[in-house]
Amino acid sequence: MNAEVIASPTFQTRATVVFTCLLAALAGLMFGLDIGVISGATQFIQAEFKVSDHTIEWIVSAMMLGAAVGALAAGWLSAALGRKRSLVLGATLFVLGSLLSGYAWSPASLIAARVVLGLAIGVATFAAPLYLAEVAPERIRGAMISTYQLMITVGILVAFLSDTVLSYSGAWRWMLGIIAVPGVLFLLGVLVLPDSPRWLFMRGRRDEAMRILHRLRNDPAVVAREAADIEEQLKTPQRGWHLFLENANFRRSVGLGVLLQLMQQFTGMNVVMYYAPRIFQEMGYDTSAQMWFTALVGITNMLATFIAIALIDRWGRKPILYTGFAVMATGLGVVGVMMHGGIAGHAAQIFTVTMLLVFIVGFAMSAGPLVWTLCSEIQPLKGRDFGIGCSTFTNWIANMVVGATFLSLLNGIGNSSTFLIYAGLNLLFIVVTFWLVPETKGATLEQIERNLMHGKRLRDIGG
Repeated sequence: MNAEVIASPTFQTRATVVFTCLLAALAGLMFGLDIGVISGATQFIQAEFKVSDHTIEWIVSAMMLGAAVGALAAGWLSAALGRKRSLVLGATLFVLGSLLSGYAWSPASLIAARVVLGLAIGVATFAAPLYLAEVAPERIRGAMISTYQLMITVGILVAFLSDTVLSYSGAWRWMLGIIAVPGVLFLLGVLVLPDSPRWLFMRGRRDEAMRILHRLRNDPAVVAREAADIEEQLKTPQRGWHLFLENANFRRSVGLGVLLQLMQQFTGMNVVMYYAPRIFQEMGYDTSAQMWFTALVGITNMLATFIAIALIDRWGRKPILYTGFAVMATGLGVVGVMMHGGIAGHAAQIFTVTMLLVFIVGFAMSAGPLVWTLCSEIQPLKGRDFGIGCSTFTNWIANMVVGATFLSLLNGIGNSSTFLIYAGLNLLFIVVTFWLVPETKGATLEQIERNLMHGKRLRDIGG
């Protein structure tokens, strides 16, 4: 590459923005590692501690309980400490929780360690998308937030592969403890991130905010316009709960964020992420095949996320959501039908696995990244911490419900009916997307806020 290009301010600015956003998006890697690692470990934990499916459900879902609490605290933390320091706290707790999980001496101690991990993930899943939305230029905001989802899928894949290798020795403690290593690396990386300019404006630190904006934008006109927009909105301070009580338009955006997160979780994706080996067992595969097919799930999930990154700022949010929900409904519907009739023969097994992977593609290209993107875009600045806190808390409560009920559903109504229920929910979400979800492609956060507060229909606030 030409040396003059490398040295140019524009190139350096772009490199700074991309580096900053990618490093922040690595919070998703921590999330993905924790999702993936428990999937391969459960059968070995169950064998060592001799516990029931119900206890395994609690070991799995304890992380989501901690994450729900972490998400509640994250709103206050991100406002008081800043987005960057919240990520530092999340990384520290992640390392501690990983080590405690590896050294767990009983089911109760493992549940407690998983709660600590959940606290870390709850803080990180709130702070990282918020930080990305406030740092990334609007033209690449969707892609950068989708990169956060990509990092989740990379973490899941790495954990699945690690579990597969360690499964031959049944070393579940190493499965759970080894993720402390990337946690330490992430912690060191976060320490060099700049603070969010928007947060600095909120704290009255205008000079620092302007310096960081110039580093990230390198265009005086863009910096002046963005600073003016932020300062205009900050004339009314963050009011969160009070704004929620007083302003019906803000209640609409909070409600939409909550609904989006419910939709994401009840697609059934995390059923597969947490219990993939058990699902492949239901299809008739042995332990070795279960683990390798679980790794294949991770690979498919990661690769399909590139579809969202490529299309989110071209197609827009809604077309991708329509496509994703339709694909997910088809994939799970076919899996449910195949399980109902009984999966007899190798060809039928492979076909059923393929349709499960089709479902994974549908999620990874749509609801996975896009829900986080939309939830960070639709909340007005003066209530953003509160609004994203509510939606993130909802994500984890719904996640916990999914994790704590799947094995019970399998044992109660059977595998076929369980998958068909989730397929039906995905069809319902197509209708909900049409009626309520806005198209925010190309709209600034300030434009979306103005439309919301002027009372436009939710589906029209991006226009």
